[in-house]
Amino acid sequence: MKTIIARYKVEIAGMIAGAIVGWSYWYYVGCASGSCPITSSPTVSTVYGALMGVLGFSIFKKETKTQNK
Repeated sequence: MKTIIARYKVEIAGMIAGAIVGWSYWYYVGCASGSCPITSSPTVSTVYGALMGVLGFSIFKKETKTQNK
């Protein structure tokens, strides 16, 4: 039986990478006026980046096929 971390290692890696990219985008580019809904807050930008990372990395996950007898 696999652990949660072993089962979702691709998604966890995507979440971490996406969170780093999201926070970096807020820090280096951001939105000075505060009218941008995603990049005006570091929390929202990091969560949005983590979500996009999970979705992006899940493309590379291998599907396991089960045989029905």
